[in-house]
Amino acid sequence: MRVESLTVFLHAFLLIVSLMLLLPFVWMVSTSLRTPAESFTLPPKWLPENPQFINYKRVLESVPFGRFFLNSLLVSSLITAGQLVTCSTGAYAFARLRFPGRDVLFVVLLSSLMIPIQVTIIPIFIMIKRLGLTDTLQSLILPSLISPFGVFLLRQFFLTIPKDLEDAAVIDGASHLFIFTKIILPLSKPALSALAIFTFNYHWNEFFRPLIFLNTYERMTLPLGLSILKGYFGTGSVSVIMAGVTLAVLPILVAFVFAQRYLVEGITLTGMKG
Repeated sequence: MRVESLTVFLHAFLLIVSLMLLLPFVWMVSTSLRTPAESFTLPPKWLPENPQFINYKRVLESVPFGRFFLNSLLVSSLITAGQLVTCSTGAYAFARLRFPGRDVLFVVLLSSLMIPIQVTIIPIFIMIKRLGLTDTLQSLILPSLISPFGVFLLRQFFLTIPKDLEDAAVIDGASHLFIFTKIILPLSKPALSALAIFTFNYHWNEFFRPLIFLNTYERMTLPLGLSILKGYFGTGSVSVIMAGVTLAVLPILVAFVFAQRYLVEGITLTGMKG
């Protein structure tokens, strides 16, 4: 009886926490359907009296939303694909290969996680400028093709794969390339899916680097482009801004709903062995 009561309490607690986490999203969608005046009424109302779907039309009329969407999709997709390749190969080397200084190099790699991007943004900008990539999408893609976090995440998962599989393949004369592509990668789908979700979500919502590197209106990504909706000195309609944010969040939300199983499984398995 005590166990059942504890289970009911935990489910009720988790339900309350889930509803609290959902409230900002509900408020965002609700605000996107209000008139500007209704957005500032006191006391605030959760549901709009007369839903204004025209706010979404105004987003499409105010900014080239389609262009911003395609730019963000291109940048996020290419960075995600690049990190899946570079991080998986790097993680395999740190997890399975033995070479002098491997552990020292891995510690140095992990130490880079403690350095915020604001510290390195100036040398990165100078390098991008000298390469002639300023105000291009390549300035966002190239510096992000490898991730220390991605290498660490995949290495932790690769260590959980039984080494007996690799030893059996070596006895049969398999090369490292064969082991990596035919054994390690097929068994690492949960971790690769988790890394892909993390990477795509981060760069889809990234604002800082596009703000530094991009100047041309047509090359802006979605978070940077939607900031235009604020207007001069923040005089833009808050309802239109929330409508734009809602449109920007929807692709990530849909992707998470369909891929959450792989995300949870990947996070769980990568913490099994260090």
